Amino acid sequence: MIPGKVERMRKEIGRKVYGQERLANLLLAGILARGHCLLTGVPGLAKTMLVSTLAEIAELDFKRIQFTPDMMPGDVTGNEILEIDKLSGERMFKFMPGPVFAQLLLADEINRTTPKTQAALLEAMQERSVTAAGKTHSLPEPFFVLATQNPIEQEGTYPLPEAQLDRFMFGLTVDYPSLDDEVRIIRETTSGAPVPLEKVVTAAELVQMQEAIRWIPVPESVALRIAKIVRATRPSAENKLASQYFRWGAGPRAGQFLALAGKVFAAFDGRSAVSEEDVIQALEPVLLHRLVLNYRAESENAALPDLLKELLKSVK
Repeated sequence: MIPGKVERMRKEIGRKVYGQERLANLLLAGILARGHCLLTGVPGLAKTMLVSTLAEIAELDFKRIQFTPDMMPGDVTGNEILEIDKLSGERMFKFMPGPVFAQLLLADEINRTTPKTQAALLEAMQERSVTAAGKTHSLPEPFFVLATQNPIEQEGTYPLPEAQLDRFMFGLTVDYPSLDDEVRIIRETTSGAPVPLEKVVTAAELVQMQEAIRWIPVPESVALRIAKIVRATRPSAENKLASQYFRWGAGPRAGQFLALAGKVFAAFDGRSAVSEEDVIQALEPVLLHRLVLNYRAESENAALPDLLKELLKSVK
């Protein structure tokens, strides 16, 4: 069931979004693992279209928040408003849900709003609920947040601290399309006919797939490998590479997300157990935003993907 559904979703996304196959695959993996994704890329690379297309083919409630410096937490989570009953004249407070009450949420330019508002969204992501006036309101299922950051304009931004970045399952860099894909974008997106998309999966089916993936076992040898990789990213006397190039390593949550991503990639291939290859496939998107390079790494222009390859060789 899962491989067939995922393949149909890939094909439908590819009919409207060109040149972002890897990104689409990782977003699907994030949704099925009940994780969230942080995208870093310049404007115009189809991030919004990708998410709205995903919502359309899966019949998900989609909302978008364009973050600005003057936004308040209530603008995201919702507010209590005073309401008067027309019959009795009684006054009462009623909770009005904010845009976070969606199944698929695009948090555009999350680093443009204040840490207070960022924290409100990130808390909702973690708890999958919003608390207002002492009452807890559950968010809909499935619930998936795709947050974006613009790497070019840094003035007036509030970079997410490492503790908040750790809440995102995947940290993804959106690349420019290839020449052939860009030619296709120019030709096909400037024609008058919109691309009709087929509904290939329902929200209930997505939840079923999420639950099925959770039951895929992780062999003890693979779990041990994951733990060794994560521990090797932490600067210490025994981790020479990490001590040379990393100021801060990955925490235990990275190991959890590597295991979950491994389960999803195994399910994509129709397998009932996680292999080391599944985990390695998830290594870069899971660790990219969790490792902080030190001054030496920056002065030597060390690329994080290259460092991860070297680190992987050192872990036995």
